[in-house]
Amino acid sequence: MESDKDSSKENENNIPEMNLGNNYSPNKPIVPSQNELQKGMEKTKKELNKLKLFILKKYPFTQAIGLLPPQSVKLFIEEEVGENIPKEEFEKLHKKIHLFMIVPEEKLKEIPKIREEIVKQIEKEKHNVWIYIKTPVDVWELGLDSKFELLSAIAMSFPLQDSKLLSALRVAEIHKTLVLQKFERYVVSYVVGGSLITGSAIKTSDLDVFIIINDTDVKRMPRLELKERLRGIINQYISEAHALAGVKENLIHVQVYLLTDFWESVKDAHPVIFTFIRDGVPLYDRGTFMPWKVLLKMGKLKPSPEAIDMFMSMGDKTVKRAKDALLDILVQDIYWGIITPSQALLMLYGLPPPTPKQTVQEMREIFVEKEKMLEVKYINILEKIVEKYKEFEHEKLKEIKGTEIDEMIRGTEDYLKRLKELREQIELRTEENTIEQIYKDVFSLLKGMFGNKSQEALIDDFESLVKKAKFSPQHLRILKDVVNARNEFKKGKSDVHKVDQARKNASILINDIVEYNQRNDIISKKD
Repeated sequence: MESDKDSSKENENNIPEMNLGNNYSPNKPIVPSQNELQKGMEKTKKELNKLKLFILKKYPFTQAIGLLPPQSVKLFIEEEVGENIPKEEFEKLHKKIHLFMIVPEEKLKEIPKIREEIVKQIEKEKHNVWIYIKTPVDVWELGLDSKFELLSAIAMSFPLQDSKLLSALRVAEIHKTLVLQKFERYVVSYVVGGSLITGSAIKTSDLDVFIIINDTDVKRMPRLELKERLRGIINQYISEAHALAGVKENLIHVQVYLLTDFWESVKDAHPVIFTFIRDGVPLYDRGTFMPWKVLLKMGKLKPSPEAIDMFMSMGDKTVKRAKDALLDILVQDIYWGIITPSQALLMLYGLPPPTPKQTVQEMREIFVEKEKMLEVKYINILEKIVEKYKEFEHEKLKEIKGTEIDEMIRGTEDYLKRLKELREQIELRTEENTIEQIYKDVFSLLKGMFGNKSQEALIDDFESLVKKAKFSPQHLRILKDVVNARNEFKKGKSDVHKVDQARKNASILINDIVEYNQRNDIISKKD
């Protein structure tokens, strides 16, 4: 970016330090912090509190009231009264406290009357105060007229009342100063824009900041790398600016443009850039932004034929993207959102994972025809969605209407709700089959050992073997747990976890009973 003679000024980031003379020091704050301002003006603030309350009560629409910095008073007197004001009158005005009040644009015609009533109150309270009453449009006009010192003074005024505008402007002003201290030579324009400028702000609105950097003399660094390095440093200043301004809420959003890229966007008639030029207000400009703004207003900034073609084609692309998005909802969301849960329930039932093509048929055969657990209308929903997907898969379906998607989404919701109920039914039946099979297997073995007796008698006989140390007390406990689990299930008190635990324990009992019977068979054969 810099010439060879400037290379000695590069810092560790290869970004040149600016020579700003004796007015700047990197080790000192560029502007006084909010705390420092408060110390100096606290007494004045207390004295003016009664006046402030009067203004806010009588004019609740007031957007801001600020104490102008004393060093800026001369500029405002000259701006308001004129440069040829008599010296005696100037000295008298200069000694006053200067307040800057901002009211909405729709109150513009009422300003003379508002000022007259406030002046009467000032005289009544015997304050040595001079008040300026402006609208936000008046404030932004200062930037458009390149009266940056006046705009800076308003930004750095001590707020007595602020609905956000002063705070956002103060943060931007401090951020601008930090950026200029580092890169003044390369900053072409520092411009603010967005809803706070256009008057359409809401509570969450912030101030958009556009910084244009001159990259036309880049020699030693790729432009993309330059932009990223500058943006990194400039963004670091955002939090510092908020801290110096005494503002916790994030009030500015910064975008950095290289001059060459910005000019290309202007030639291509990029809507964001045109909006930025139309609505933006410079806080700093080196004769670049304002000419663009005037040219745009005159109709001299016009898009190229290629740009017109590009933006016209965006309409067709939007329609195509919308249609593709609807198809994507069918393919990626609805189809797989209904197939995958269906496959899961078939596996829960005990079948191997079916292919998507087999899913509809198996859902019908198992749950509708065989088990009679599911109504036909739900299979019809599944079948219709799968058929639509097949049409897409075979390239017969090129687009789908939003009404069809809505209908399929409603069907999918009903289907998935019914599948959740079906899952509970399957789990209940599986638990029932499991616990009954466990009970049957255990007591079949016991009947083989002790004969065809009642449940209670078989348990007593088994307990006698435990007392003879043929089985452990744990075996008896497992046997009784199997009986209890079956009884609880019949009463509806069991759950899948209890049934599964009974199954695991029963397998231990069954294996040990089988082993005991085998040993007895071997002994009896030897005898």
